[in-house]
Amino acid sequence: MAQSQWSFTTTVGMSAALKAKQVSAVELAEQAISRIERHDGRINAVCVRDFARGMEAARAADAALARGETRPLLGIPMTVKESYNVAGLPTTWGFPAQKDFVPREDALSVARVKDAGGVILGKTNVPVGLGDWQSFNDIYGTTNNPYDLGRTPGGSSGGSSAALAAGFGALSLGSDIGGSLRVPAFHCGIYAHKPTYGLVPTRGHTPPPFPPLPFERDMSVLGPMARCAADLALLLDVLAGPDPVEAGKAHRLTLPPPRHAALKDFRVLVIETDPVLPIDSSVRGGIERLAGHLAGAGALVARQSPLFPDFAASSRLYMRMLLSFIAASWPAEQYAGAQAAAAQLPADDNSLAAERLRGISLSHRAWLQDDGARARLRAQWRELFKTFDAVICPIMPTPAFRHDHSPEQESRRIVIDGKDYPYPDQLAWPGIATLPGLPATAIPTGFAPDGLPIGVQIVGPWLEDRTPLKLAELIEQKFGGFVPPPMFDD
Repeated sequence: MAQSQWSFTTTVGMSAALKAKQVSAVELAEQAISRIERHDGRINAVCVRDFARGMEAARAADAALARGETRPLLGIPMTVKESYNVAGLPTTWGFPAQKDFVPREDALSVARVKDAGGVILGKTNVPVGLGDWQSFNDIYGTTNNPYDLGRTPGGSSGGSSAALAAGFGALSLGSDIGGSLRVPAFHCGIYAHKPTYGLVPTRGHTPPPFPPLPFERDMSVLGPMARCAADLALLLDVLAGPDPVEAGKAHRLTLPPPRHAALKDFRVLVIETDPVLPIDSSVRGGIERLAGHLAGAGALVARQSPLFPDFAASSRLYMRMLLSFIAASWPAEQYAGAQAAAAQLPADDNSLAAERLRGISLSHRAWLQDDGARARLRAQWRELFKTFDAVICPIMPTPAFRHDHSPEQESRRIVIDGKDYPYPDQLAWPGIATLPGLPATAIPTGFAPDGLPIGVQIVGPWLEDRTPLKLAELIEQKFGGFVPPPMFDD
C-alpha cells in the first residue's frame, strides 16, 4: 500500500474499501497517524494525540468487520474538536487555567461516533474560548492553513478543518455560533454542515470545568466536517437525535427527505454581496461561477427577491443577541467597562460595532423584545422557502487572511478590495443562518487567483437539513469539490 493511497479518500470510499477487504481499519489508522507525524509539525492541527487508543479502536473495528458487522463509521479514522469532552483527554477550550482538566466521560456526540465505529485519533486545536476565526492559544500554539502556512485555517474549528485538508483522517466534529464550522471549511476548502438549531444535542461540549449537563446554548450548534458532501450527511445521521437523558430513551430522528434529487429541479436564490459587509471580488467571482453553473444545469437561479429578509436589520439583531450571550460569562470588571462604553453610544449609531457593544449590556426586557424580532425573522424565512429551496451566499468576505494575534479583536481590520473594515463585522455573513437557527452547508467552489480556497454556504429551511446537503452533493458531483493542498498532496 502506498503511503498516501487513502489519505484523501472519503468516508464513503473508505467504507467500501473496508467492506471489500481492500484495506483494514488498522492500515487506515496507521496511515493517518503517519501523516500526522510527518506533517503536523508545520500545521499544528492535532493538538492532543490519542494514537494508542485509536489503534485499539481500529483493531476492534477490524474484528467487528470480520464478524460481518455493519456500522456507519466502522473503521473510519477521524478527529474531534478539542472543545468536545473525550474521557481521559484534556478539554481546555484554550484556557491556560484549564490545561489540566480531564473529563471522565465522553460527550454524547463522541459516544455516538464511537458507537458507530469511528476511530478517534486525537483532538484538534481551537482559539481561546472558541472565540476567534483563528485557532491559537497559549497551551497548544497556532494552527496554520495547509494552503498557506502564514494564514489562518479559520476558527473556531480551525484545527479540524486543517486536519481534514491535510489528510489527517476522513471526518471531524466541530461547533458553530459565529461561523465556527463554516468559516474554517471556507478557508481550508473542505465541507461542513451547521445543523438546524437543536438537532444535535450538546451534552459534553461544555466549557471546563463545568459539568456536562444537557444544556442548549443560544444559537450554538454541533456539526460534521468532511472532505465531501455525502460524508457530512452520513456523520449528521450519527450525531442527530434527542439526548436520551432528556428524551427518556435514545431514538433517532427522522428528517424530511431533500426537496429534489436533480440540480434542474432546485429553485435557488443567490446573494453575492451586501453594503453591510461587501464581498471581495475574488470570492464574488466564485459565487458568480457557481450561479452560472447552476443555471446551465437547469436550476432556477434568482439574484434578488423581496422575500429575502433585510440583511442590515438582521445583522444588527444578530450582533446584539450574540454578544448578549457571550458577555454573560465575562468577568465583572470587563462587563462593567463595556456597560459604561455602551451608555455613551449615540442613539443614532447603528453600526455593527455599536450593536455589539449594546448587546453586551442588553437587559432581559430588551433581549425578549429582540427574541420577538427573531421570531418574526424566522417567519420571513419560512415564507421565502415557499418560493425557493435554498439560498446560496457568502461565508466570509475574503479568502484566508494572515495571522493576526493582536489582543483586541475590535481593533483588528480586514481588507476587502483595498478597503479596511472592522474584523468582527465578518460575523454578519455566518449570522445569516445562525440567528434564525437554519441549516447551512459550507462547500468549496475552487480557488482565488492567489491559490487560496473559496466557497459558499447553502442555507436551507428549518429542519430540512437534507435539502442543502443534497444540493451540495449534486454540485460536487457535477462541478468538483475538495482539492488537496499542494504542499501536502503526497
